[in-house]
Amino acid sequence: MVRDVIIVGAGVVGCAIARELSRWDLDILVVDQASDVAEGGCTKANTAIVHGGYDAKEGTLKAKYNVEGNGMFDQLCAELEVPFERNGSLVVAFEGDDLSQLEVLRKRGETNGVPGLKVLSEAELREKEPHVGSTARGALWVPTGAIVCPYELTIALAENAVENGAHFQLDTAVTGIRREGEVWLVETAAGETLEAKAVVNAAGYQSGKFNNMVTAEKLDILPRRGEYYMIDKSYAGVFHSAMFQLPSDKGKGILVARTVDGSILIGPTAEDVDDPTDTRTTAEGLDKALTFARKTWEDMPTRSFITTFAGVRPRPSTGDFKIGEPADAPFFFNAAGIESPGLTSAPAIGKDLAQRIAQRLNAGKKDNFNPNRKAIPKFRELSNEARAALIAQDPAFGRIVCRCETVTEGEIRAAIRRPLGARTLDGVKRRTRAGMGRCQSGFCSPRVVAILCEELGLDPTDITKFGGASKLLVGRIGEEGKA
Repeated sequence: MVRDVIIVGAGVVGCAIARELSRWDLDILVVDQASDVAEGGCTKANTAIVHGGYDAKEGTLKAKYNVEGNGMFDQLCAELEVPFERNGSLVVAFEGDDLSQLEVLRKRGETNGVPGLKVLSEAELREKEPHVGSTARGALWVPTGAIVCPYELTIALAENAVENGAHFQLDTAVTGIRREGEVWLVETAAGETLEAKAVVNAAGYQSGKFNNMVTAEKLDILPRRGEYYMIDKSYAGVFHSAMFQLPSDKGKGILVARTVDGSILIGPTAEDVDDPTDTRTTAEGLDKALTFARKTWEDMPTRSFITTFAGVRPRPSTGDFKIGEPADAPFFFNAAGIESPGLTSAPAIGKDLAQRIAQRLNAGKKDNFNPNRKAIPKFRELSNEARAALIAQDPAFGRIVCRCETVTEGEIRAAIRRPLGARTLDGVKRRTRAGMGRCQSGFCSPRVVAILCEELGLDPTDITKFGGASKLLVGRIGEEGKA
């Protein structure tokens, strides 16, 4: 079977492309080596910021797609029922010499097309954010800055793509891509060969490898690890805006930023590593994140840290995104080397590439594309009247499973039954927040495992944390040969 398009990679960029392509009369397949969408170390582990676009170098693809993508989020998140907030960003200067750099960023942002930028005095900064550190001297105000949940957005994009006819094949590791005649052959670790008229390379840290298989326009991906702390959402009101420090050549610096769910992220660090799957947290990295973040938030409540994590950014050797069709690889489309601001750029990259691919394949637009996707009801956010109505419709919504985040059995079962429904503990977590609160799944995980078993017809020993060999249970007490 020859598909029209195979997309390699089910992160936020791959799923944004799939959703945009599903507007066209095309047979689309998305493949990923993970057991779920948004499982990669870049999409699920980033700062959850929709960047304004002041930082990207003028004239780059990063600058272009950042600003275009930023402007698409209001409508996109409304259509997909994904939480989104334009709370603005502040880039804080702490030394006298740094104040001049704010003007450099403002001018760059204006060249890139970012509206509303303003350099604030110390007094203006403290009026806006009274808890900022005592050595702060001013800031760049970026009103178009915003926050969104990256994995919830990715799941929503994927679900909407499926509802509009796209197909997903997970647990499918791609080992090779080659062209034979007029068809691209995508080879997998399972020995399967998938065929398509066009291939999209949205494979994150593997995107350089796949690019280099098919074109002389080489690209190396250089992994850069970023480590984070997360603070309990009881401190959600300390800062309203995302609080950046002046960026460097290694990234946008250590930030303090509230998420749409109320928890606070501290990070990321920027450490070049050899292994793109190396998502360890280290004492050195976390100490660095804490030391720099204390400039922004001096009385940071370290006793309220609830977890740490790390992501790896696929830093391109060219210093810029690699987007589009190489001259010597017809119908092979790159969305490669997508590091920050990749989340912000994803909607614009998806729209641009989908239009290019559809034009190359002479595809027509669908008359019945549905841009809207209904989210799972969030019991914790409903009024008492809405809760009562939901429980009357399905009593499972009246049984709390995750006490920290007030997640009900009804929400968990709905997450499993959705298009591309949850199959793992982390899959449930990303769709409902069960296990994301203060106890980090200490209380709710046994019940979540039981619900997964009931819904999927599995034994508890079959359930994994994130697919593959990540089993939670190894056997039953008393069974011979097992402990």
